[in-house]
Amino acid sequence: MKITHVVARLTSVVACSSALLSACGGGDDPPVQPVVIQAGAGTPNTVTRWNEIATTTSTQPNATTGTPEEMSGNTTFDLATMHVAMYDAVVAIAGGYAPFTVTPAAITAGASQEAAAISAAYNVLKGLFPARSALYQPTYDSMLAAIPNGNAKTLGVAVGVEVATGVLSSRANDGRIQTLPAFVPGTGAGQFRGPAIVGRTSPFVRPFALTSASQFRAPGPQALSSATYAADFNETRTLGAATGSTRTAEQSTAGLFHTEPPPLFWTRNMRQFSMTGNRSLAEQARLAAMIWVSQSDASITCFESKYFHLFWRPFSAIALADTDGNDATTADSTWAPFQPTPAHPEYPAAHGCAGGAAAETIAIFFGTNDVTYDFTSNASGTSQHYTSVGALIDDITIGRIAGGMHFRSSVVDGATLGRNVAAWISQNKFQAR
Repeated sequence: MKITHVVARLTSVVACSSALLSACGGGDDPPVQPVVIQAGAGTPNTVTRWNEIATTTSTQPNATTGTPEEMSGNTTFDLATMHVAMYDAVVAIAGGYAPFTVTPAAITAGASQEAAAISAAYNVLKGLFPARSALYQPTYDSMLAAIPNGNAKTLGVAVGVEVATGVLSSRANDGRIQTLPAFVPGTGAGQFRGPAIVGRTSPFVRPFALTSASQFRAPGPQALSSATYAADFNETRTLGAATGSTRTAEQSTAGLFHTEPPPLFWTRNMRQFSMTGNRSLAEQARLAAMIWVSQSDASITCFESKYFHLFWRPFSAIALADTDGNDATTADSTWAPFQPTPAHPEYPAAHGCAGGAAAETIAIFFGTNDVTYDFTSNASGTSQHYTSVGALIDDITIGRIAGGMHFRSSVVDGATLGRNVAAWISQNKFQAR
C-alpha cells in the first residue's frame, strides 16, 4: 500500500550561493519556475542505465581477494568515480563545462558522445570490478552495438577509454583499505561506547573535490549540560522509544522509511533527477557527477567528524543520563530505540549529511528550492511526497529522531555539513565555460 506524506517546506535549508540568487531573492534574473519531477514518468538514458548497473555491481558481497573495490565496495565512492569519467568524456566532446579530472588527448571533433559515455562507464567498472564483468559486459555490448559503426563511434570509444584510464589512476589507492587498531569504547559521559564497525576507514579516503576530509568538519555536539542537549535528549527519549512512545503513526512510518540501506535508497531515489525534461547528455552527466561527488565528499567529511567527536548514541545517553550532569535528563536503563542503531558514532547524523548534500545539489542544479518529487523506501513499502528540497531534510530529521538513533542537533548539523560540501563543490567544480 502506498502512503503519501506531504512534508512542510523548510525554506532555510539551502544556502544562498551565486547559483541561487534568484531563489534567494537577489540578482537580476527573473525568478526560476518551480520544478516538478513526475514519479515514474522519467525516461531512462545512458547516464541512468549505467548508474543502475554500477549500483548492482558495487553492492555485491565483498570478496576476500581482488581490487580494493571488490574487497571493500563503497557504492557512493564507486558511483562518483564512474560518473566523473562519464562527465569528463562527454564534456570533452560537447564542451560547455570545465573537466573534473581528465582532458583527453584523443580526437574529440566528430566523436559520438553516447559512445564516449558508454565506454567511460564500462572501462571504469572494468577497472574497479574486473571479476564482476558478467554484471556490466552485456549492457556494454548491447548499448555499443546500438550505435552505428563508423568514425564517430570509434572516436567516442577512444575518448571514453582514455578518460576512464585517467580517472581510475586519479582514484587509485583512495584510502579505503586501512589496517586500524581495535576500537576502544569510551567510558566517560558523552563518549561513544560502540560498536564501531561502519565507516572507520572513511576519514582516510581521499576526497574527490574537497581539499581535506576535515575541511567542513561539524562543530561538535551540544554540551551535555546545555538546555538544547536536554531538549534533544527528551525528544528522542519520548518519540524514539521502542515501547511507550508518543510518536504518531506518521512519525513511525518516517522512522522506518529511512532505514533502507543507503546504497539502494539513495541511488534509486536520486536517479529520477537525471531522467527529467529534454536535457542534453552533457547536462545529465553533469548532474549525476555533481550528485555523487557531493555525496562522496559529504560522506567522507561526515565520518571524519563522527570519529573526531565520538559522541554517544541515545541508547547509551538515556541509560547513563545520571552521569551527564544535566538535571533535565533522567536515566532509563530499560529504554531501547524503535529501530536498530547503526554501528558508528552518533554525531553528526550520516542521513543528515547525505540529505543535505542531495538537497543542495538539486537546488543548485535546477536553480530553485521549489522542486516537487517523490521518494520511495523498500523498508517501509511507502512513498513520501516532497514539495521542496528542504522538505527532505525535515523528513529525515523526524525519521531519525522517531527511529531512536539520533538527536535533533545531530541531524541539523549533518545537513548543514552536507549543504556546505555541495555548495563548495558547485562553486569550484563543474563550472560552465
